[in-house]
Amino acid sequence: MKSKSKRPAAKTGRRMPSTAPSMKRTPVRVGIVGCGNVMDGAYMPVLERLQHKGDVHIVGASHTSRERCEVILDKWSIAKYFNRYQDLCRSPEVDLVLVLTSMKQHAEIVRASLLAGKHVLVEKPLATSLEEAEDLVALARKSAGYLLSAPFVTLSPTFQIILNRVRSGDVGRVCLARARYGWCGPDWSEWFYRAGAGPIFDLAVYSITSLTGLLGPAKRVTAMTGTAQPSRSVNGKLIVVEVEDSAQILLDFGNSVLAVVTSGFTMQRYRSPALELYGTEGTIQLLGDDWAPEGYEIWQNDAGAWQTFYETDPHWQWTAGLPHLIDCIQKGEKPTVTPEHSYHVLEIMLAAQLSARTGQATAIGSTFSFELAKSNHQETEAAHRVHDRRRE
Repeated sequence: MKSKSKRPAAKTGRRMPSTAPSMKRTPVRVGIVGCGNVMDGAYMPVLERLQHKGDVHIVGASHTSRERCEVILDKWSIAKYFNRYQDLCRSPEVDLVLVLTSMKQHAEIVRASLLAGKHVLVEKPLATSLEEAEDLVALARKSAGYLLSAPFVTLSPTFQIILNRVRSGDVGRVCLARARYGWCGPDWSEWFYRAGAGPIFDLAVYSITSLTGLLGPAKRVTAMTGTAQPSRSVNGKLIVVEVEDSAQILLDFGNSVLAVVTSGFTMQRYRSPALELYGTEGTIQLLGDDWAPEGYEIWQNDAGAWQTFYETDPHWQWTAGLPHLIDCIQKGEKPTVTPEHSYHVLEIMLAAQLSARTGQATAIGSTFSFELAKSNHQETEAAHRVHDRRRE
């Protein structure tokens, strides 16, 4: 996919029929590949809520071995175990495959699922090479199933409000931007520090998704990366770090619009906004992290003061792509998170790694289109009027 991506053609094939709001929705049958920390701590609580509402039915799961996930299977009362992920992907009992494995396995499992006509939600990144990702985007255009890849930051109400305000010209023409996400790094699995992983794929992917969602496709990338901590303690064992653990990535969006991404497994704590957009008539900032927003603040030259707005939905979760996909499947509507956007973000991340190695700027060949999500969320009232911002 070296040239500009075309918008996907209308999908054909089996779809669940649209249902009127008063009708009972048909549960989407879900199979899970990868029974680790992300499944247990993040996605299973969401699936349990959706199952309680009658929107999903959890069919079963697959992992590297049953012994390694027996505790989690028992905890969530998942009775059916598939010894091979291929069997889960091909099972006529499964409508949607949830891919929560290590990053290097994503592409092969997504591919098997799409070839079987399944809907797929995969944690980030979509793949670890452009060749794999190009194949998946092409398959998704022909498949009967939808493909969604994390992160889902563009679905948050606060992101949508900021995007609306930027597109409305509330801060003038955006000229500069900054995004940040990092922490001290995982200590529970070695693969985070092996080839095909690292903080760019694990963390910077959020910032790059947010910036491109707000500013559109990037044209060029320059980066500097390094391995500041060459050894790490993982599960009580000292390991050698094989990838960069710290990165500064510069994005050129064309028309003199520039942005920088700061990320790494080298950041203990921070208190700065996740996103800062600097326009000709003001500044707008997303507070907290873009995957856990805490509202936003805006400076407009005409007002001559900062205005702060608390989080519209304090209960919004970074797993929001799952209920979004379930809703789209049941209504037969196209998701707003697209494989083309995920491909573009992957190309940027790989270009950043290449630029850091060569010292040269790297051109980006792909593009995508991005639409506002359908939402009933309303603008929050001014901060001083909010007494209990955690109440629904």
